[in-house]
Amino acid sequence: MEGQIPKGVVALSIFIFLLSKVSCDRDLHFCGIWRHGQRPLILSFDILPGCGEISIAANESSLNVRGGIAAQCQHSGTYRLDRQTFHEDGETHFCLYWEPLQDQLKLQVGWRNFTLCWPSGMPDDCCTYLSYGSNAPEAAYGIVNGTIENDTVSRKTLTAYTFSGSAVKCATFCPKRSHGDAQVSMIDQTAVEPLCARSSELELKDDFRGIDINSSRVEGLIPEPTIHLPPALKRAAKNNSRVVYTFFKNNSMFQVDHKEERVLDDVVEISVENQVIQNLAEPIRIGFHHDAILKTHSRKCVSWDTRTDPMKVKWSVEGCKTQQRGAKHTECLCDHLTYFTVLVQLEPRPVRHLLALTAISSLGCIVSFISGVALIVFLCRSIHTNNRRAQDPATPIHLGLAVSLTVLHLLFFFTGVLANVGGQDLCVVIGAGLHYALLSTFSWMGIEVFHTFWMVYMVFRPSPSLCVWNLLGFVLPAVPVVILVAVGNIYGLRQVASTEDVGNPYLMCWMKDNPKSLLAQHLTNSTVLAALVSAGLLMLFLVYREIRTRDEWRKNQVAFLSIWGLSCLYGTTWALAFLEFGPFSDFITFLSCILNSFQGFLLMLRFFMLEWMRKHAGRSKELPAKAGHMPTSPSTISQEPLEPLCSSS
Repeated sequence: MEGQIPKGVVALSIFIFLLSKVSCDRDLHFCGIWRHGQRPLILSFDILPGCGEISIAANESSLNVRGGIAAQCQHSGTYRLDRQTFHEDGETHFCLYWEPLQDQLKLQVGWRNFTLCWPSGMPDDCCTYLSYGSNAPEAAYGIVNGTIENDTVSRKTLTAYTFSGSAVKCATFCPKRSHGDAQVSMIDQTAVEPLCARSSELELKDDFRGIDINSSRVEGLIPEPTIHLPPALKRAAKNNSRVVYTFFKNNSMFQVDHKEERVLDDVVEISVENQVIQNLAEPIRIGFHHDAILKTHSRKCVSWDTRTDPMKVKWSVEGCKTQQRGAKHTECLCDHLTYFTVLVQLEPRPVRHLLALTAISSLGCIVSFISGVALIVFLCRSIHTNNRRAQDPATPIHLGLAVSLTVLHLLFFFTGVLANVGGQDLCVVIGAGLHYALLSTFSWMGIEVFHTFWMVYMVFRPSPSLCVWNLLGFVLPAVPVVILVAVGNIYGLRQVASTEDVGNPYLMCWMKDNPKSLLAQHLTNSTVLAALVSAGLLMLFLVYREIRTRDEWRKNQVAFLSIWGLSCLYGTTWALAFLEFGPFSDFITFLSCILNSFQGFLLMLRFFMLEWMRKHAGRSKELPAKAGHMPTSPSTISQEPLEPLCSSS
């Protein structure tokens, strides 16, 4: 029929299309889902030099990688997979990465990375352009949804996939140029291919006194790493006199499993043939030049640790010291030879046990909010009851603290919900309100500290008026918040990553994650908190020194109530925020979360216990003051009952 495409042309087009879908680029990126059983699983591999075929086979209990595609690598063995590597549902995702320019082969099974062939300098011949061969038989267990560079090859469950390679001169991909050094062959950094490794050799002569290896700079590009080899290397190398150093760049196979950290683009390998060099008397120095790294993102020099498990990518800080030479330069001092790089924390550090901490915070906030409302009612009734008598000067201060703390717990309880519902615009308002409530709470705690000092050591002078306290507690905290709102890009949606699920962060309304917000947080929250904690601890010591000689101090319940109650008022529990490091960091984090989330409840409990103690004390006369009376002179403070001091603070 006229206008109809011949069937032969259609078949040829389909054949060409399928051929293009299964033909690989220079490297190989093959992924699939391993459908397996529940019995113990085994990873088996046997990699040989050559350029023939490589196969990835799977069955009910094992995943196998075999073939000869490497230039120098010869590696075989078996590895028993732990239960954390594979999924319990019997389907585990895996990927095989082959980079011929560096003779490197990596296998990712689940969330674990296994290095089957370590990266090396650029070989002479590259086994590349791997193409998919014929289909393997179908089975109940095997590889399903096999893909090459995200292109699906087959959705069936096949027992194996086989790829055939072609030998090509590696220099085809990596143009070289001379830098005037007959011993070193430099790779042109301006070349399109970024994965061309540069490997060089250095002869350690008998009179070796150390050497600095500096590569030539290319205008507009970041300089390559620099190396200083100390004289101690010659003594440690003994009979071997040849040192090989290799520069790698933009190699994704060096990346760690954790998404919150990444290695720099540059990786340096230094080795002495057939010898392990460690514990050098004088360290080698490697200088890494890189893009500017923010101070909020930590960086550390690391080396590839192959002692525990050579198959796994494990960067370790052991044996290396980090010296930051500025935002764009990091120098590493290491006492051994292996692969070296700088590990950078690109995102804020994920929070451990975020789900548990969120649950504790939510429960504590709602309990503290209810307790705060009850405490506000209690203090208001106390003010109304005493309105015809001498007014307790401490009660309005307690009331101001209770109000600000109650608002803080209410906003923090709803910040997660509002972040998911209202988005960025609403979070600007809620974040600013939350910051104001926090600063107001800190201000009232500081007022509690100052008021206690005034009543104890300045008894002959009247305390400042209530208007002054309200200005300091409610108006002053609004000043930095208004300024930050005017500056802009401070408050908004904040993501808090969890170590359990980095890809699904917790959303809240707070300060954004940027350098400007971090600076604002340090200037306001950290500075005020440090001053508050310091003053609170000092005031606790002064109060203890004044009341330790009292008879009531010898009663355990009274002593505990005094220190515990004053700690709640002075905000000293917030000092735990500065101790969340070291081996007890998890314990300190949970303790800080519990104490600060339930602070409103603890504050209410403190006042109610004092009221209960007054009613059941059985004294023949009323206490000098229910909340706030202090002795008229410092000399009589040791004769006064303990409860008024606790109440006035």
